[in-house]
Amino acid sequence: MKQVMTYAAVAAVVLSTPVSATGFARLGYQIASVNSNVYEVIPRGRTDVDGYWCAAADYARRTLGAGWKQPIYVVRGYGPSEATGRRTAVQFSINPPAGVSTPTKTVSVGFVAGQSRSVQSANSLCYRRQIFDD
Repeated sequence: MKQVMTYAAVAAVVLSTPVSATGFARLGYQIASVNSNVYEVIPRGRTDVDGYWCAAADYARRTLGAGWKQPIYVVRGYGPSEATGRRTAVQFSINPPAGVSTPTKTVSVGFVAGQSRSVQSANSLCYRRQIFDD
């Protein structure tokens, strides 16, 4: 009887969680949908900038069906996760963020709203080796 109750409890948790709400992308990052246009990339261990872009590209390609040339936009830089409550997340979209002018192509540390990369460019960051640990 105890085993049946355990299975019932696990099934209830699994079935009550929306399938598209959260998931995992490459390099151990978690992905959470904020709304129909915006998704968050949440670190679970590795926290380098390349990892965020890699996970955002993976989600855009595999889940949203984006093509390799499709731009991925930063909607919001580092901040608390709206979907999970974790301390740090970055929000992305394959649609340009409303009310934010797209920054010129500049090198910046971190994330700036409106900053973009193509899916292909972001995906290429999955294979870069880190020289220094964070």
